[in-house]
Amino acid sequence: MHLLFVCTGNICRSPTAERLSVAYAARLEIADFTASSAGTRAVVGHAVHRDSEFALRKLGGDPSNFTARQLTSKIASSADLVLTMTRPHRDSVLELAPRQLNRTFTLVEAARLILELNPQNISDLATARPHLKEQGGLDIPDPIGKNMEYFSIVGGQIAQALTPVIEFCRHGSAG
Repeated sequence: MHLLFVCTGNICRSPTAERLSVAYAARLEIADFTASSAGTRAVVGHAVHRDSEFALRKLGGDPSNFTARQLTSKIASSADLVLTMTRPHRDSVLELAPRQLNRTFTLVEAARLILELNPQNISDLATARPHLKEQGGLDIPDPIGKNMEYFSIVGGQIAQALTPVIEFCRHGSAG
């Protein structure tokens, strides 16, 4: 299973999700799990933002050897599941890779679908989408320009949403 995480600059939210998901999957010994990230307006070539790096390390992730990259249709199309930080990011993915519609969700949306509707695979996730009880609160806010505490709060939101998603990857299939 390959997860792709998408945010704007690919230096805060999506690398945090990428590196935490890898750490969580390793802890759960999930075979054949990979994760990557990209940005809709990436700060190409940059490392993880220093405040995100601090929050990521605190949550158990490793920010080392990370380089931001721009989202492309090839990158979006190669993922089994694309998880974005906001609905506008989801729209950007679908502009580049419309065939990924049934595999692209906001991270919070996927977590809620998994927790509320218990899908067994990615196809079930897409089928369940219209049944999500409440559509609000599906975005993870951008911490850029905020203080370190805010970066930690955002990191915590990402970590919380990742927990059911990684469990889903452990038991679900790409189907």
